[in-house]
Amino acid sequence: MHTRREFVTLAAISGATLFSYAQNTATPAQGATAAQNVVPPKPPALDRDLVKEFVIAGHVDLEKVKTMLAKEPALLNAAWDWGGGDFEMAIGGAGHMGRPDIANYLISQGGRFDIFVAAMLGRLDIVKNALAAFPNLAQSKGPHGIPLMVHAQKGGENAEDVVKFLQSLK
Repeated sequence: MHTRREFVTLAAISGATLFSYAQNTATPAQGATAAQNVVPPKPPALDRDLVKEFVIAGHVDLEKVKTMLAKEPALLNAAWDWGGGDFEMAIGGAGHMGRPDIANYLISQGGRFDIFVAAMLGRLDIVKNALAAFPNLAQSKGPHGIPLMVHAQKGGENAEDVVKFLQSLK
């Protein structure tokens, strides 16, 4: 016969063991394999100066962007904080500087883009759909507080339809 203390201790150990067993043998999420549920460890953070250099290059220098990305692929979606929550990726710089060559290259490499870059690229279809779903995006600001309209204007001739569309919203 066990004392009450021994019983409580054994129950706690048994419960912890069952909980651990259940977690380690849980079925994978629907449609996923066990290997897909394993989260790999994160690599170390990128060098801050390297990220800043890449974001600056994204504003003006396609060849430097290509060279840096070839050496460090993790830079693709890296963001620099200019301060005050003004985060920017290289593609964001390309967006407000009117550099479709840089933006298209980054997209071709799997880079993320947003409505601001879509506006600069003249992608009226994307801009219209995004604004239909979320109308307040028309007033949102991109990197450095630059409005959507300015991004479209930086797209030049290729983005004239986006500029006209945005003007029609006022």
